[in-house]
Amino acid sequence: MSDERRVALIANTSFFVGPPLARLLADRDHDLVVGDPEEGLVADLEARGAAVEVVTGVGRNGDANPFAQIVDAGLKRFGRIDAASMFSGRVVTGRFLDAPIEDLHEVMQGCIEMPYHFLKAVAPSMVERESGQILVLTSAAGARPTNNAPLYSAARAGANMLIKNVALEVARHGVQVNAVGTNFMDFPEFLRASGGNDPAVRTKIEAAVPMKRLGTVEECAAFCMAFLDGTSQFTTGQFVGYAGGWV
Repeated sequence: MSDERRVALIANTSFFVGPPLARLLADRDHDLVVGDPEEGLVADLEARGAAVEVVTGVGRNGDANPFAQIVDAGLKRFGRIDAASMFSGRVVTGRFLDAPIEDLHEVMQGCIEMPYHFLKAVAPSMVERESGQILVLTSAAGARPTNNAPLYSAARAGANMLIKNVALEVARHGVQVNAVGTNFMDFPEFLRASGGNDPAVRTKIEAAVPMKRLGTVEECAAFCMAFLDGTSQFTTGQFVGYAGGWV
């Protein structure tokens, strides 16, 4: 790795914005630490000039911190991590009055605990170096009450506030921490949770979006670059909704 190349860590590159984030960062002269890459991604990144460290089983290895392994691998391979990003959480729907406690446990684990572990894993080395960018993808549902997803909305709101608090704590060390909250994205998990695989339901969903369409993971990844690629380092503690005008 040359001194000019930054190092970016993406905790999950198996789906959603993970693969397009990795490709854009490789195109912008980053070496990559990637978790669970989709088929063909590593070869693609290497063809774009990136050195790539691969870690599998991220978030599922039973360690006290499920992101410790990928962070340690990145530091061992490259000596530093300049930017890091993750997404997590499972959409749980249903009315609050009908929701069992197990639903609350599920959304808290995916939406609060996983970002907590990620921040605990990636922030210390950045604080020590007094430089770094962290981006957590949460959900726009955390920015407003969300019909039929009250527990999910509340947990995402908690994650957004956690990110703001961590950002305030580490800002004096030159470390940025921000959140991008998505909704109405054209990818399998959203379509599963919303029923959008049914064309008639998808039409109704799109009608509820001010921009009248679903967002793509590629355009979302492009938006995220300002929080990761080192070109803009004077914004921290922000939550930005990425939901076609819904927030």
